[in-house]
Amino acid sequence: MTATQAISDHAENICNLASKTAMHYFRGALGVEFKADESPVTQADKAVETEIRRYIKQHFPDHGILGEEHGREDGKDDRLWVIDPIDGTRSFLSGHPLFGFLLAHIVDGTPEFGAICMPVLNETFLGLKGIRATLNGQPIRTSPKRALADAILYINEGEKIYRDHPLVFDRLLQAGQTRRFAYDCYPHALLAAGHVDAVVDYDLQPYDFLAVSAVVEAAGGIMTDWQGQPLTLNSNGAVVSAANPELHAETLKTVSG
Repeated sequence: MTATQAISDHAENICNLASKTAMHYFRGALGVEFKADESPVTQADKAVETEIRRYIKQHFPDHGILGEEHGREDGKDDRLWVIDPIDGTRSFLSGHPLFGFLLAHIVDGTPEFGAICMPVLNETFLGLKGIRATLNGQPIRTSPKRALADAILYINEGEKIYRDHPLVFDRLLQAGQTRRFAYDCYPHALLAAGHVDAVVDYDLQPYDFLAVSAVVEAAGGIMTDWQGQPLTLNSNGAVVSAANPELHAETLKTVSG
């Protein structure tokens, strides 16, 4: 068993812990604050991250940790956990069930393992690089569709894309066989499971996309930045997920014009 496989064995415990903590607060009284960038944070965000940090430090005391709410904690530079305690805080605080918990393990700068946990739906997507992707323990695989004209395309953060890249937005409105507007991690999870064919996303942070990219790629898909470059801790947060190389290349062309 590799070190990464051993780490993945803790994923179910971590996801269960995160889900239990998040659901304790969901649709309840929330203390909501706003950060400098006007993004919201709740008691649940802080509580989930605190619990997961405690678990990781107990089982992997020499590993580094990067979390959305509490920043970077020193450890091995080549072994880093990346946590998004509530991916979709605006969904969470409005009672919408499609928020998630994201966890990635980064080895030498590359996402080797990712988890997407959807607490309300009781769905846990796990991805182990080059080995497998699963949904609640069952194998999943991306769609075989190769042409964007036949694809189900999700546009995440559409208002931000429209604000900053109106020509890209216009091209996306004409792409795909079916288009949906959405937010956060779940469209990418649906892509990993073969229900969605391509996702264009924007204005993300490493804790938003690194776990997701590990799951998508373990399921046979591809996830890069808008220039087609692999995702790293330093990526700019504009990303494209697709079910296969052909669909990914066509979606990139649509984004780039």
